[in-house]
Amino acid sequence: MAKVIYGFTRDSFDDRYREPDYHYGTEANAFLVSQKARFRPGMKALLPGDGEGRNGVWLAEQGLEVTTFDPSPFGVEKAKKLATDRGVAIDAQVAGVESWDWKESRFDVVGLFFIHLPADLRRVAHAQVLRSLRPGGIVILETFSPHQIEMRKHGAAGGPKQIERLFTCEMLREDFAGARFHILEETEADFAGHAHYGRCGVVRMVAERATA
Repeated sequence: MAKVIYGFTRDSFDDRYREPDYHYGTEANAFLVSQKARFRPGMKALLPGDGEGRNGVWLAEQGLEVTTFDPSPFGVEKAKKLATDRGVAIDAQVAGVESWDWKESRFDVVGLFFIHLPADLRRVAHAQVLRSLRPGGIVILETFSPHQIEMRKHGAAGGPKQIERLFTCEMLREDFAGARFHILEETEADFAGHAHYGRCGVVRMVAERATA
């Protein structure tokens, strides 16, 4: 039986990333890029589920020390290649949120982009993310909201079809209880990739681990 990761088989990730082209492209997530002023060279960043590495490589280009992981070895190899092609270094590893060694107070930045976990795993993973941040560190997140179900009727593409895997502000406020929220909003965003495209319903968050 195929191993299940995040409620999917690993084959579903491998099939996505074994193609020669980059499934989600090589340009960084636009919301991540919009937060550029928050980053400083030498910061340590973690990108769980970074797939083919587009976000981790972009952060490395900003001078951050970047660790990424993804359950697909095909995705990880493409992330390493992208980093080499761009002239930067990242520590890209094969792992899922269930198997990752979450160490406390290790990172200044954690980026979570379109990681739609089952509810029980999501709550545990988000608690670990917050724990892995140093006091004052930030988590930057963008995922699809329940509004995406309606947006798909108008031509948008992307996101799970199960509503329980779609995120709301209330859900994130509970998961990251105790954090300071710089941004927490449900909004719409335009995507132009071949996997995510059209006007989509998203949730965006920047949350800071409390310093005391």
